[in-house]
Amino acid sequence: MLHILEHVIIHTLVDSLKMLPVLFLAYLLMEYLELKAGEKLNRAVAKVGNAGPLLGSLIGVIPQCGFSGAVAGFFSAHIVTLGTMLAVFLSTSDEMLPILISSNVEIMVIIKILCFKVISAAACGFIIDLLLKAFKKNRKASSDHIHDFCEQEHCNCHENIFISALKHTAKVFVLIIAVSFVLNFIFEYFGNDFLSGMFVSKPFVSEVLSGVIGLIPNCSVSVLITDLFVKGVISPGAMLSGLMTNAGVGLLVLFRLNKKVKENIFITLVLLLCGIVFGFICGQLWYLF
Repeated sequence: MLHILEHVIIHTLVDSLKMLPVLFLAYLLMEYLELKAGEKLNRAVAKVGNAGPLLGSLIGVIPQCGFSGAVAGFFSAHIVTLGTMLAVFLSTSDEMLPILISSNVEIMVIIKILCFKVISAAACGFIIDLLLKAFKKNRKASSDHIHDFCEQEHCNCHENIFISALKHTAKVFVLIIAVSFVLNFIFEYFGNDFLSGMFVSKPFVSEVLSGVIGLIPNCSVSVLITDLFVKGVISPGAMLSGLMTNAGVGLLVLFRLNKKVKENIFITLVLLLCGIVFGFICGQLWYLF
């Protein structure tokens, strides 16, 4: 048990420390916007928002999970749209790419996976933003919202944005460490068989199960799902579904910063639906390309 705890603690700290720089820079940017943003900057943010899902899908595919947490903070402060955040969530894969490379998976297979994820994430993001715009539910970017966010977090951004960014980062970092420790302990104690035994080979059922498991905010899930795909245990569709819903610490940060619980639950369900549907579609198209 002592050996397990030691391994879990080290694993938790290493994984959590990887995302610290990205989270800190994200909060620093938010507080700078709150301090300096004028109408020109607000209009620029709004213009970027129109192409946000495409940019988000490309950024999210970079092999780390800090961006998903950062964009959750941006969404909570009304800097980016829901479609942009979901695009980042869907394209984020944590440890997928390093594992595929280290497992000597063919380069064309890796490219295919990345292309499927980017295209699916961008498509989902644009569809969500178009639907919200049609129903006039889309958020507007404004420095007022960033100010409200800072007031909510009691950060005193006007005094020192660096100190404020550190406070924001520390609050989220503590939560990430706590949740990651519990999840890593479960995975370490029960082993990979704890989750791998839940997968089945039936069409669509495996995509659903993989998508649900992918919602667990921990990089161990992306490791497990990728490893099962490499070993031929799960199909490409199930792999993509699980990796698309596995948004790193994005959901964790979203529930921490966005106080609208019903909205957070709705976003989680949309993420799950998009991951399952697009994962299934990509799985059907897998052998055509």
